[in-house]
Amino acid sequence: MESVIARSEFPPSAYASAAADFLQDAAREGRGHPEFHYWLQPDIADLPTPFPTLWTGTAQLLPLLRWLKSGISRPFGMLYDLSAIDERQRQHRGDGAAEQPASDFTLVYHLLSLERDLFIVVKVALDMQRLSAPSITPVWPSANWYEREVWDLFGIDFAGHPHLTRILMPHTWQGHPLRKEHHARATEVDPFTLSPHKQNVEQEALRFHPEDWGMCRASGTSEYMFLNLGPNHPSVHGVFRVVLQLDGERIVDAVPDIGYHHRGAEKMAERQAWHSYLPYTDRVDYLGGVMNNLPYVLALELLAGIPVPARAQVIRVMLCELFRIASHLVFYGTFAQDVGQMSPVFYMFEDREKLFGIVEAITGGRMHPAWFRIGGVAQDLPQGWDTLIKRFLDYLPARLREYDGMVLKNRILQKRTRGIGAYDTRTAIEWGVSGPGLRATGLEWDLRKRRPYSGYEQFDFEIPVFDGGDSYDRCRLRVEEIRQSLRIIRQCVDNMPAGHYKSDHPLTTPPRKARTMEDIETLIQHFLNNSWGPVMPPGETCVPIEATKGLNSYQIISDGSTNAYRNRIRTPSFPHLQMIPKLCRGLFVPDLIAIIASIDFVMADVDR
Repeated sequence: MESVIARSEFPPSAYASAAADFLQDAAREGRGHPEFHYWLQPDIADLPTPFPTLWTGTAQLLPLLRWLKSGISRPFGMLYDLSAIDERQRQHRGDGAAEQPASDFTLVYHLLSLERDLFIVVKVALDMQRLSAPSITPVWPSANWYEREVWDLFGIDFAGHPHLTRILMPHTWQGHPLRKEHHARATEVDPFTLSPHKQNVEQEALRFHPEDWGMCRASGTSEYMFLNLGPNHPSVHGVFRVVLQLDGERIVDAVPDIGYHHRGAEKMAERQAWHSYLPYTDRVDYLGGVMNNLPYVLALELLAGIPVPARAQVIRVMLCELFRIASHLVFYGTFAQDVGQMSPVFYMFEDREKLFGIVEAITGGRMHPAWFRIGGVAQDLPQGWDTLIKRFLDYLPARLREYDGMVLKNRILQKRTRGIGAYDTRTAIEWGVSGPGLRATGLEWDLRKRRPYSGYEQFDFEIPVFDGGDSYDRCRLRVEEIRQSLRIIRQCVDNMPAGHYKSDHPLTTPPRKARTMEDIETLIQHFLNNSWGPVMPPGETCVPIEATKGLNSYQIISDGSTNAYRNRIRTPSFPHLQMIPKLCRGLFVPDLIAIIASIDFVMADVDR
C-alpha cells in the first residue's frame, strides 16, 4: 500500500502551534483510517514555509483528500490552489534527495482550514511515463479549472475530469509551456507566420460546439440560442468571453472562456532575476499596485531569513491599504455603471486620481510603482508625505457618505442586485471564494486578522461582514472595507516608526548604498546584486496575503540560483470566475451583468 508521509515544513513562528496541532490530530485520527496510513518524520529539518506538507500516491489521493475535507476534526474545506512542478532539472529537492520522493513531476494541492486558520500542502510524485492522477472534481468542483490549467501547461492527465481541454492556451497550441523543455522566448523558435490555411484552422478552432460541453441545441418545446458575451464587451471587464445558452431571455447555462490575457507570467519568473521580476507582479492584479509586490517579497524574505525593519513594514501596510481603496473605488464606480448609473464612476475616479497623486509623490509611480523591495521598500518617505495623506483621510469619508445616498440607497440599484448571484458560506468555501466574496456570506474571516503578516496584528480595525451573499452585499462590504482601510492608514500616519526603510541583510535588492564607497566588498556586493541579482538559498516557500480581491500568494521554489526554478501565482480572481455558471442559471442576461460586476475581478489576475 502506498503511504502518506507527513513532513513538518514550517519555521518556528506563531503558526507553528497550529501546524503541530494538525499533525497531532492527523496522527491520532488518521491512524485507524482504513484507506491509508502514514507516519511522521520529525527528524526532517524544517524548510522555510509555514505549510505542513503531506506526500501521498495517486491511489491514496482521493481517500486522503476526502478525509481531510470532511473526516478530520476542523476539516480543510477549501481547495486553495492546485498546481504542478516540473522536477526534472531541479538540483536541490529539500535538504537531501532522500527527503523528497523521486519524481519527474509533482502535483501540489494547497488546502485551507478556516477553523484552524491553517494551510497545508498535499503532494503527489509522478513519473514521466505515468503522468496521470485521479480528478478531484468529485471532491471539490473548483478543481475543474485548476486541473485543466495543469493539463494545459504541464500535460498531466486527470482521469475522470468532465472536460479536460486547454484553458489558457489556444486549442491549437503545441506543447505544454511550463515544462522545462518548452521555449520561454519567441526568439527561441522560428518567426511566426500565418498562412491562409493556418488562419482557417485557427478560426475554426474558435467555433463553439455546444455538444462538447454537454449542451443540447433544443428542448422539447423550443430551440436554444447561443450568445457570445465578450471577449470585447465593456460589461465583461476585460478580454473575457461568456458563451450563453438562452431559452428566450433566460439563461439555461453559461461557459466562461478565459486565456485571452495570458502572458506567461509564471514562465517569465524562470528567466528573470529575483529583483527584476518585481515589476511583472504589478501587472497581475493591475488595480492592486504594490499589493502584488507584497506576497512575492514576503515569500523571498521568509526563504532567505531576511528581517524587515519596523518602519518598512508600516510603510508597506500604508501603501497596500491605499491601493485597496484605489481598487475598491474602481469596483464601486464600475459596479454602479454596469447596472445603469452613469454618474458615480466619474466622481469615484476623481477620488482615485487624488489617491494616485499621493502614491506618485511617495513612489514616483501611479498604477504600477513596483516600489517594494526584497527587505523593505525602494526609498524612504519624502518630506511632507504625512500632510498629503492626512488631507486625503479628511476628504474621503464625506464623499463615501455622498455615495451611500447616490448608489447604495438607490432603490433601482437595490432591485437590480438584491438576491442576484447569491450563495452561502458553505458554497463559497466549496468553490474557493475568499476575500469580500466570502465575508459577504456572513463569515468573519480575514487573513490580516486570522494569520497576521507585516505587523497587521498591531492595527485596530474591524472586519466588515454581511450575510446576504448577493451582488448587493458584495458591493456594500467593499465600501465598508474602504472605511476600515482609512482607519488603518491613519494609524500608520500617527505611529510611523523611525529607523531604516530597508534591511541591511546582504540579499536585499538592491542593497543600501551608504557604504559602497568605503570598502570594496560592499561595492562588489552592490554591483552583483544590482546586475545579476541575489542568489537565494534553495528551498520552497509560500506566503498568502489578503489582497484587494481575496487571497493571493506566490509559491516560490529556489534551486540556489539568481532566479526562480518555479513561481506559482495563486490569484483570487481565477476561482471566483469559475462560479459564474452556477450563479447565473435561471436568471436573465442583465442579472449576469450585475453578477460579473459584483465579483470584482481583473483578467490579468485570472490569466496571469
